Amino acid sequence: MSNLDIGIIGTLVALGMIALRVPIGLSLGLVSIGGIAAMFNMNVAFGTISATPFEYVGQWELTAAPMFLLMGFICSSTNMTKGLFEALRLYLARLPGGLAIASVGACAFFAAAAGSSVATASAMSRIAVPEMLRNNYDRGLATGTIAASGTLGSLIPPSVLLILYGVYAKVSVGQLFMAGFIPGVLSALVYMAMIIVRVKLKPSLAGAVTTLPTREEKRAALKTIWPLPVLIFSVLGGIFSGVFSPTEAGAVGAFVASVIAAVRGTLTWTAIKDALCDTIVAATGIFVILIGSVFFTRFLALSGLPTAFSDAVLGVSSAPWWIFLAVTVIYVVLGMLIDSIGLLLLTLPLILPLVHGAGLDPVWFGIILIKLLEIGLVTPPVGLNVYMIKGALGNLVTLQEVFRGVGWFIVMDFITLLILMLFPVLSLWLPTLAYR
Repeated sequence: MSNLDIGIIGTLVALGMIALRVPIGLSLGLVSIGGIAAMFNMNVAFGTISATPFEYVGQWELTAAPMFLLMGFICSSTNMTKGLFEALRLYLARLPGGLAIASVGACAFFAAAAGSSVATASAMSRIAVPEMLRNNYDRGLATGTIAASGTLGSLIPPSVLLILYGVYAKVSVGQLFMAGFIPGVLSALVYMAMIIVRVKLKPSLAGAVTTLPTREEKRAALKTIWPLPVLIFSVLGGIFSGVFSPTEAGAVGAFVASVIAAVRGTLTWTAIKDALCDTIVAATGIFVILIGSVFFTRFLALSGLPTAFSDAVLGVSSAPWWIFLAVTVIYVVLGMLIDSIGLLLLTLPLILPLVHGAGLDPVWFGIILIKLLEIGLVTPPVGLNVYMIKGALGNLVTLQEVFRGVGWFIVMDFITLLILMLFPVLSLWLPTLAYR
């Protein structure tokens, strides 16, 4: 059996194990060790185990991931999002579907502070969905809005997925953060426009506004929104101005979030414990998957499968539209079965040779990949954000209602994706200005 055959069989076995709910990091690691042993011998396989993990996990840039996760979980455990949502709710009350639009805006702001789709969806579902249901919003619209808007945490910087892509693809994380800003805002605006149009056409989707907020209520609400804007300005302003690197920004963000929570009087020992525990669990899961993906990358490289896959795809056509079509099919299909971090690290060894072979800009292409991963976060049957919201809300909603609600948002995601493909300047304008 040739090395290429072993690579193909190993990939299929890994996908089968993941489909059977074997942890992704364990699946990739076991298949890689067995595959390398089959191609060479166990001594080579054990040599890979001993030398490879620290080569990647020990990279300084990766320390940003747990720090940004800690920042997000501090925001969540100290209720920094509630004031922002209340203010947006009051100021957008006149718009059709104002509560849903306010939820999209609050998710976008929180995503910029959390860097995590799961943290954004979890925090906002407890705040926004009950409020919408109390105001007679359609259950699908209420839950679908939060499930889809939570994915903005994958694109709006600081994003953990952007950090992982940057480190793995050897692309500047700072450039990726800047590149993701406009597409992230664009996604939020497209969601808002869709909500307005749907509610205009079918008013029963959103409850009627019985009383409009007074000017005094609006002024009072402004006093509660400052925590997240201050935090976002501290982190993104420091990165974009070059005061500190994205890696250092994670620690700065966690510190600033703690200070803000202390000033507001919400930094309790319980909140600190919850934030630390959630961070440890989330970061451990990410690094386990990362180690498994590093093994898998070495296994695939030795088998020659990435080169063969790239040659096969480029052999049909090297036109960008063909590359996008092939990558979109891969990510949409696998996104239904595998969580976003695992899918990103599983597929990069195969996808990156395509990017280099076609001469595509790796920063712009990275934004396209992250957008595809956003779609996977709400696509059945897995849809991690959907299950996160169901778990957070319990019996308040059903899983079917949440999946029904995300349908229109998935359509909007594909429209946004098409815009980004047709107009690469939307992803490259800010990085070009900053690094000129």
